[in-house]
Amino acid sequence: MTPNQSYTRNLTLLTDYYQISMMYSHFRNKLFHKEVVFDVYFRKNPCGTGYSLFAGLEQVIEYIQNLRFTEEDIEFLAKTYKYDKEFLDYLSDFRFTGNIWSVSEGTVVFPNEPIVRIQTNILEGHLVETAILNLINHQTLIATKASRVVFAANGDPVLEFGLRRAQGPDAGVYGARAAYIAGVVGTSNVLAGKLYSIPVKGTHAHAYIQSYSSELEAFLNFAEAFPNNLILLVDTYDTLGSGVPNAIKTFQIMKEKLGDQFKNYGIRLDSGDLAYLSKVARKMLDEAGFNDAQIVASNDLDENLIRDLKLQGAKIDVWGVGTNLITSSDCPSLGGVYKLVAEKEEDQFIPKIKISENPEKITTPGCKKVVRFYNKYTKMAILDLVMLQEEEIPTYDFIAFDPINIWKKKRVKDFVAKEILIPIFENGELIYTLPSIEEIRAHAKSELSTIDDEMKRLSNPHIYHVDLSRKLWDLKYDLINKERKR
Repeated sequence: MTPNQSYTRNLTLLTDYYQISMMYSHFRNKLFHKEVVFDVYFRKNPCGTGYSLFAGLEQVIEYIQNLRFTEEDIEFLAKTYKYDKEFLDYLSDFRFTGNIWSVSEGTVVFPNEPIVRIQTNILEGHLVETAILNLINHQTLIATKASRVVFAANGDPVLEFGLRRAQGPDAGVYGARAAYIAGVVGTSNVLAGKLYSIPVKGTHAHAYIQSYSSELEAFLNFAEAFPNNLILLVDTYDTLGSGVPNAIKTFQIMKEKLGDQFKNYGIRLDSGDLAYLSKVARKMLDEAGFNDAQIVASNDLDENLIRDLKLQGAKIDVWGVGTNLITSSDCPSLGGVYKLVAEKEEDQFIPKIKISENPEKITTPGCKKVVRFYNKYTKMAILDLVMLQEEEIPTYDFIAFDPINIWKKKRVKDFVAKEILIPIFENGELIYTLPSIEEIRAHAKSELSTIDDEMKRLSNPHIYHVDLSRKLWDLKYDLINKERKR
């Protein structure tokens, strides 16, 4: 699959102004051929979960492929500062020429390991930082949130209903895409459905009911329009007093009219005590002979409320989740960062480190790969090992240790190993075949099956180990000591 060109835009100026300023300074200092390596990673899983679900790579690819400064872009930049003509001429011919590695979309990822690696000249490396973080941080956040919601639903279908509460059109469209990758079964977002082949779902609003002289008349008219996809919103006036009874009358009329052809029907609850209302509504529907009528619930749901409602025995078959999913309301951002880790000098990459008073902000230097180890019998993930690119991947038992609390050790045995960073761009050319969204979604499902449920707990999840190889650990702390002695 190739990116949907109807939604492809030139986002070259989707950057922070200081990126242009750094590019200009490097250009004036003749550093435009200096080759560097940047890592993209995050320091903490969002939403209190034990993992993250990577998404947004397809949009990064679209962005890189369309990187070019238009005449209008250059005219605008010329108004912001008196740049040398040579620099503006350089921008007019600008294209990305570097290499990019990334984990594939739908991969389970963890803090403090590279999920994207960029190797290019320093001007290009600065320019692409902001947009790459923007695209990956958002979709990875929403995919992770959606996977929590799907986990809480425990096999029940989840629908994404959040477009009207998303922070703008892009957040709504890309958020729906990320949520579908994570396991929701459909979206109310029609544009996302068109662009990414996501099933579109929806019922009707309270305003539809109010526009008729009676609730029953509204239901019957809607039933005539959608006889085989009929979900009726029953809480406009009185859920149990009129809504459910009128829905039952409508179902009876449609059953008499269509017989066995009448199927795919039910009610939607959008307010009130969903546990109580769903139990009573289920009883009313069953007593009327409509045991196969679905009960769909919405109304400010999230993974925690879904879990609680299920614990209370709510008779809900489908969950429509909007605001709290599309905005990740309890954790509105993923703290992904983009850090310089190596510079090329005389045909050799020299590791670079950033020191900070905050230990978590000290970077891990060098050109690295990430290797995931699986139990060869259960196929479950054991740990991730961040290694220098040139290191050999272990093929037999080894000891891994916590990078901070180094006395904490673990013997890793009976494993199979896999590098999770794969090449995407080589010398500016795309060498990766984009999967379909269904393939990404299937990959995400497979990935999630390789991590223990203890890591998926909604509260206090088990912490997955991301360790450094001994060689990389030694390099990092040698550089820390060296920098501290200056």
